[in-house]
This record gives sequence, C-alpha cells and structure tokens, in this order.
Amino acid sequence: MIVESTTELPQDTDADTVVIGVLDGEKVHHDIDGILNGLVAAGEAKAKHRHLAVAHAGAKRWVLVGLGKRDELDPEKVRIAAASALGRARELGAERLCWEVPHKVGGEIAAAVVEGTMLTAYRFDRFKSKPPENGNGGLEALLVSAHDDLSGVVAEAEIVTRAVNAARNLQNTPANALTPTAVADAARVLGELDGVTVEVEGRAGLARLGMGSFACVAQGSAEEPALITLRYEGPDAQGPTLGLVGKAVTFDTGGISIKNANRMSDMKMDMSGGAAVLGAIEAIAELKLPVRVVAVVGATENMPSGNAVKPGDVVTAANGTTIEIINTDAEGRLVLADCLTHAVNLGAERLVDIATLTGSIITALGNTHAGLFASEDDWAAQITAAATTTGETVWRLPLHADYAKALDSDTADLMNVNEARKAGSSVAAQFLQRFTGDVPWAHLDIAGTAWGAGKPYASKGGSGWGVRLFVELARSLAR
Repeated sequence: MIVESTTELPQDTDADTVVIGVLDGEKVHHDIDGILNGLVAAGEAKAKHRHLAVAHAGAKRWVLVGLGKRDELDPEKVRIAAASALGRARELGAERLCWEVPHKVGGEIAAAVVEGTMLTAYRFDRFKSKPPENGNGGLEALLVSAHDDLSGVVAEAEIVTRAVNAARNLQNTPANALTPTAVADAARVLGELDGVTVEVEGRAGLARLGMGSFACVAQGSAEEPALITLRYEGPDAQGPTLGLVGKAVTFDTGGISIKNANRMSDMKMDMSGGAAVLGAIEAIAELKLPVRVVAVVGATENMPSGNAVKPGDVVTAANGTTIEIINTDAEGRLVLADCLTHAVNLGAERLVDIATLTGSIITALGNTHAGLFASEDDWAAQITAAATTTGETVWRLPLHADYAKALDSDTADLMNVNEARKAGSSVAAQFLQRFTGDVPWAHLDIAGTAWGAGKPYASKGGSGWGVRLFVELARSLAR
C-alpha cells in the first residue's frame, strides 16, 4: 500500500473514496453541494464513535465516520474509527482512499489514521495456496489530507506501522517455518540498516557464555537455539542505553510438563516478545532516532524428548544463580534470565523485557492491558506514558518482597515456579528481577495482548503489541 500526505482538498485528489470524521456539534468543512452536511442534519451521519454513513457526490464515494466529541478525541479512538471506515470502504470497492484529518488537531491524530488503516489492512496469506489477487483487501493507496504539511508525521507513522506488521508476520508464521534459526535470519536482515549490528550464537555459544538456564530449555529440541544480539547507535545518540529483551520461544509444548492439547497451536506465538523487539529495532533504525539500543532475543523451541530438561533438575544461569526446575512449562523466564544478564553485561542502562510469560496475567487483566512490573517508579512512569501514547495500555502490578519468598528452594538458590499458583505473574516477575543487577528494569507480560486481542484494527492473529510502545519509549529517552 502506498501512503502519502497531501494538502489538497479531498475532492481534488485522485482518491475514489474519501473518509470524513464527524465531530459532535461541528459541520463538515469541505462539503459537496451540501450533501454531506445534509446527511448530518438528517441524522443519517452521526458523531457517535464509529457510526458510519455513505454518500455519493461528484465522482467520489464519501464515508462519514463518527469521532465523538472534540475534547474527547484521542489517537486510539481515531485508530478504531479508521478500522471501521476501512471496512465500509472495502465494501464499496475502494482502491485509493483519502482520509481528511479533522481541523485543528495535532499530528498524532494523522499518525493514528495511518496506523489504524494500515493495521486493519494487514493480511497474512503466505501459506494460502491461492492468495487473494487484491492484497490489502483491494486498497492500493492511502492519502492523508490536511491543511498543514504533515508529510513527516505520515512518513514516520508508515515506518512504524510497517514494522508492526512485520512483527505480525513473524507471529503468524507456523513453527515449522519460523524456527529459531529463521528468527535469527530475520534479525540478520536488520543488520543491513544503518547503525545496526547483529550477532547470533547457537548451542555452543550458550555453553561458552555459561547460559545454563537458556540452554536447558533448548536441550529438548533438535532445532538449534539462537541467542540474538542487536546493537543500534543512532546519529548523535544521546540519553541512556536502552536494553530491550524479548522471549522468542517459537513453539512451546510445555516440555516434559506438557500442556493440554487444547489451543496448543497458538503456542507458535510464544515468540511474540522477540518479534516485538525485532520490529522495534527495525522502526527505530528506519527513523534514525538519536539513541543507543542493545537488544537481546532468546529464540528456542521447548520440546519433550529424551534430552529434555526434567522437573527436579538444577541448572546454573549465566550470573551464577542455581535454579531448581519445578515445571518445564515455566520456560520463558529461564530463557529471559540469561538474556537479561547478557543485556546488562553489554551495557544496558535502562532495561525492559517483553514476553508472553504467564496465563495468570490473562486471568488478571484479560486482553485489554499488558502487565507491567518495574523496579523503579520513574521508569514505570516513563513506560506507562509511552503505552498511553500508543494505545498499548499497561497496568502496573506489585513486586512485593513476599512474592520472592515463593521461589525459595531447598535444593538450589531458587525455583523456577511456585506450584501453589498464587500471584503467578508477580512471582514470575520476581524471578526475572534476580537477573537485572542494579539497572532500572521493567517487565511486560503480554500473554493477553500479543494475539487475539480483539482490537478492531488487530482482531485476529498476532497484534505486533509492543513495537509502537518501544519506539515511543526510545523517542522519550532521546528528548
């Protein structure tokens, strides 16, 4: 899809379909022979959020979508409205769509138009034997019309949204095609971007680095694991070095503690945290943000076999901590433990990890919020602000010392899980904190938001959750 900005009036563009947002108590500024305001006056077009009406005027089709009250307008409402408008435009056979940005709003509203449209237009058809001829549902171009020149805002929004959709491609790819090696190959492609370097270590590298925690998860699989390290240094980089750590378990059976077969096919998406990190690096580099980032992605399968780690085994992590394996399905934290240590050793000064880590977070927060755990209030506030900006909402949960006691082991320094299953997400976060040193750290548990989140612009499959948040977080560190 081509995405462009224009200062032309919608009726003067070559679009075949135009979307106009209707705000409560306000008229359509660029009417066509009174037809559009006539729809509003008749009550056919309404300001009620997502309400749709269609008119034909001149040589174009016009979709009027409700945006609510001006003083309540925010980017998330616009993304959702853009999803609804695109659905109707597709029904009308739109190929070139023009969105008129409401008058006297900030650039973030124009960016939300791009995001909502591109995210909704996304389709994953790589494995269809007869993929549709009209990719993006027939939509060839999106034009964003505004009085002011918003070309920079629109171009940046396109870059970020393409990176989100690239992460969704990784998420939606089946595990027989997206092996840990394939994740590493996707990371190597990013090494072609200015300022990005990539290193990949396999099973031998894990042993050399003393990563017994990560390695024990990988030992049950015939697939080679991948410790993927990416560095980005932007032009005139400033601020602290941002460390991004992502879990990329490309298929999670649970190992010896095998999962129930129901919906196990979804476990191809247990690499969603790693996908978000790769997508974020792509966007940050394409935007040439003036920051330094060190990103670590741990990619492996978690499989049962004669070589698999067993409940009761004890392994040693890269920082020397010994871990008693109680449940092999609590594997994500074992991978992240060594990846967090690696990021700290590589100089991360602000640290955040992202993972589909616990089912408990879905019970607590459903699909609306990701769980946020943080070692410092200021760092938590900065991440929350980025999440609010991007509409990827988070809810901070406690890291009380009592939760750490649940991991006490009689055999090793700690257990990987407490089988009492109380406060599972907080206990898991306490486990991870043992591997972050003194670096300000946060953990994002995205088990409920990574796929099937139900957003109108990402209703099925992978959502690419976290890419936009990380880009905004990197921007905030560079300000």
